[in-house]
Amino acid sequence: MQRSLPLVAVQAPPQLIGAPPEAFAEEAAKALESHPGAKLLVFPELHLFGDGSPDRHRTEALRAAAEPLSGPRMQGLAELARSLGVWLVPGSLCEAGPNGELFNTQVVLSPTGELAGSYRKIFPWRPHEPYDPGDHFVVVDLGGVGRVGLNICYDAWFPEAARQLAWMGADVILNVVKTTTPDRALELVLARANAIVNQVFVVSVNCGGPTGEGRSIIVDPEGAVIVEAPDAAATTLAANLDLGAVDRVRAYGTAGVTRMWSQFRPGEPDIQLPVYGGRISPATWQPAQRT
Repeated sequence: MQRSLPLVAVQAPPQLIGAPPEAFAEEAAKALESHPGAKLLVFPELHLFGDGSPDRHRTEALRAAAEPLSGPRMQGLAELARSLGVWLVPGSLCEAGPNGELFNTQVVLSPTGELAGSYRKIFPWRPHEPYDPGDHFVVVDLGGVGRVGLNICYDAWFPEAARQLAWMGADVILNVVKTTTPDRALELVLARANAIVNQVFVVSVNCGGPTGEGRSIIVDPEGAVIVEAPDAAATTLAANLDLGAVDRVRAYGTAGVTRMWSQFRPGEPDIQLPVYGGRISPATWQPAQRT
């Protein structure tokens, strides 16, 4: 069975905190106008939480804007996803935790308006970000088409994050980004590297100028660039991902030769990983099977 995922990734500057919900609804609808067949619409990290221009990232402003995922902001986003009829990733949100925490949380809304998954950023960019870290990785099944792994900005610098999502069965890693610093060039290398060493698609969508550095990118499971924004200008990246490529690359190897997911043989000893207090076990190395 062919598994295709047509998507649109929106590179744009963040909307200001307190902007009317209609503004984002119009932005989302406009992004889909030229791509009516898209099934997934993705925005950058903290897209609805701009704190002026230039963006000041003030902790007090972010905390004041935070809501629990049961709040009115999420209800409005769910209604928007339902009206658009797409899987919607509105970037990430400032989530108010039950014990006063402030989380940077990526959400996925289904075409019927359900919260299909939420992920709290595990690796806040310290010491620059005020967020409390999440404690578990998240993948979301998109209605039998494929499985996406949720990933936020600095998470991409930790290879364990992408490896865990691939092991959990992700075909695509959705890395939503708000990079305003010169290291965006390095993140492009990481996007390709994470795709190559895990044999998954990577969608890394950054916010646009004047706030962000842009240069969003979509990469295939062998590290080839499908589409890339050349600069920070507002734009949309569209691609129809053939998710069957993940299965083919893993079966026949990257460049027809390399199959890292088939590295271990039954009965081989565990490899100890003291830095984690854990191990790699050949018995559990293979990625999860999709249902």
